[in-house]
Amino acid sequence: MSAEYATFGLAPAMRAGGVLANGDYQVHRDFVDFIVDGRPLLFQLSDLDAVSPLASDVPPAIFTAQVRSLLLEAPAPLPGGRYVIYGCPDCEDLACGAVTAVIGKEGDDYIWRDFAWQTDEHADLELNGYHGIGPFRFEGAEYRAALGSLLDGASGTARRRVLLIGARVALLAKLAAALRTIGIGADIAHDVGGVPADELRAYGAVAFGRAIGDEQRAEVRRAFAAARVDVAYVDGLAPIVPLLVAQIEYALDRSPVEQRRLTRLVAAEGEAGVEVTSPCRVRLTAYRLDRLYRTHTHEVFDGVLEPGRHRIALDAKAVRRESFVVARTSGSVLVEAVALR
Repeated sequence: MSAEYATFGLAPAMRAGGVLANGDYQVHRDFVDFIVDGRPLLFQLSDLDAVSPLASDVPPAIFTAQVRSLLLEAPAPLPGGRYVIYGCPDCEDLACGAVTAVIGKEGDDYIWRDFAWQTDEHADLELNGYHGIGPFRFEGAEYRAALGSLLDGASGTARRRVLLIGARVALLAKLAAALRTIGIGADIAHDVGGVPADELRAYGAVAFGRAIGDEQRAEVRRAFAAARVDVAYVDGLAPIVPLLVAQIEYALDRSPVEQRRLTRLVAAEGEAGVEVTSPCRVRLTAYRLDRLYRTHTHEVFDGVLEPGRHRIALDAKAVRRESFVVARTSGSVLVEAVALR
């Protein structure tokens, strides 16, 4: 086993929820990811739609138990000293598949080794091992400090509630329902005058409809500033629910920009430009409003892209008047209005 040390850290991450083009819903999950040598470990595991056991929506007692388990203060949950590193984002059932690893100690060091894809109690390293990943040796003090900060509450709690302010009540109701379906709380209001600061602190984002004027937006911003609440503000691009959901998902993303898979999206008449930092599945969907304000949806691309910049053709039917493109991976979402010549 290599004597070289790897650095260990933690960072906020998310499994991006959303309303997909086929009408399906994908649940939003916030979690803490493992950062090994400055890079999310999840990115080394090909295109995997999964979350770590350190999810923000699990009960505090279970979260604490997961942290203490990774500190080896409790017996391994699986035979052979194996621990779940990433699991299914929807049900967390081992039968759906999970990335596991053996975690042990050598002196003061923590060792993660023998990574494998596992669907029952026993891992087959020869058939399902992640060959070439690990072993990782972590310096004990650094490892304990990172995980211990979660027990101290230093990581904070994700605010997965959004305040919706707009003039079209029916649209806001549909948007709120869609957000709640994917696991994001949503409330509808005309303004926030008189709302106690403690209630404002529950929100991670505020989304404005296109009909809300500058003065009303400024009043809302002043109210949150007075309450010392740092929220993301979303200016709704169009009255299209899946598009607005994608905008809100982007606004709620608290992961460090340098540790995201999907880092760039530009869209112009004829093509879209996408940049990714590691191999991953990317889906591009175009939305547009016609002259009668009806929504048209076009699946533009769905495939695995290698790291780098890519140019993807846009069908002329998809990018006419008031067109928008949404790019998404399992953990990132970007939205861009199409620039027409």
